[in-house]
Amino acid sequence: MNPYTLNDTELDALLADDAPCGDATSFALGIGERPGEMRFRARGDMVLCGVEEARRMGELRGLRAVGPVGRSGDVLAAGETFLTLAGQAGALHQVWKTAQTLMEYLSGIATATAAIVNAARRTNPAVGVACTRKNFPGTKAAAIKAVLCGGASPHRLSLSETLLVFAEHRAFLGEETPLETVRRLRRQWPERAVLVEVADEDEALRWQSAGADILQLEKCPPDAVSRLKRALPAGAPTRIAAAGGINSANAEAYAQAGADILVTSAPYFAPPRDVAVSLTASGNDRP
Repeated sequence: MNPYTLNDTELDALLADDAPCGDATSFALGIGERPGEMRFRARGDMVLCGVEEARRMGELRGLRAVGPVGRSGDVLAAGETFLTLAGQAGALHQVWKTAQTLMEYLSGIATATAAIVNAARRTNPAVGVACTRKNFPGTKAAAIKAVLCGGASPHRLSLSETLLVFAEHRAFLGEETPLETVRRLRRQWPERAVLVEVADEDEALRWQSAGADILQLEKCPPDAVSRLKRALPAGAPTRIAAAGGINSANAEAYAQAGADILVTSAPYFAPPRDVAVSLTASGNDRP
């Protein structure tokens, strides 16, 4: 199981938000204690994510998984069943939409991530794909799980763990040279790689000569990546990250141009994948 799963407190809060006082309809119909099953299946091809959370939501409401259970990261074909929960109808209805929607959104991110990774590695199997921290606030743990399930990695988990120098930082440095900036960063945070976002090739070469570990080209076309790759000194350990507008349609071109890392936010804005849900009663008795 992927380590970036939501804990019981978080899952219980999601369920409580949707049914703070139970399911009024099931109560009014008198069906809350009737036994049944709820089956989740992929309506189209997708990379699954969030099934562990969905199963645990069921367990928190007294449901149990029956039959085979999928795993986050599974590549599913249309029609495949990946989770069946059994128990009382009241609990099934309380879990239904929250579990379904969480899996749809996370599977959308995972599927879009996988599409970018697969496109990039068609011509450059060594290229890395990293997703930014531009996820919707409050959803980081779940979003990062989906990114990992799609085969990418986090670009930056937070401001606290990466040295990434933007032009917006440099606006406050006065006359300090790139060499002085890199030396100061290495002295202050000696174990961290120094990343610098640049707007063009000339700026990239200035920071490369100053010792930057990674040059992040923002919204530069693939041919600019290719020219910079050729301009780097032979044997230089400097890596090139292409960022800004990276998606499954252009990932292959950037990877072929020589980018070592593709930095993208696109998966977070991908449409959810469609998860079909069916609920059935166990037995033929009526209330």
